[in-house]
Amino acid sequence: MDDGRSTTPGPVISGWRVILSDRGRLWASRVVPFSDAEFDAGAARTVDADTLDELRGEVERQESTARRVSGQAVS
Repeated sequence: MDDGRSTTPGPVISGWRVILSDRGRLWASRVVPFSDAEFDAGAARTVDADTLDELRGEVERQESTARRVSGQAVS
């Protein structure tokens, strides 16, 4: 039965798919996987959070980890 809620809030984080679980938890999965080196350094392809702001923060932490590995970190 459809309760009218979308399971995806839409393209709110560029390069990541955002999903709203049936329990109201937000998840984001990176469209393009991280490289093996980025993954080995701790960059997770899928993260979750309670709020959209928290989810954006989690995504930024993953992207920051990947940038450090690839030498593109911004000081």
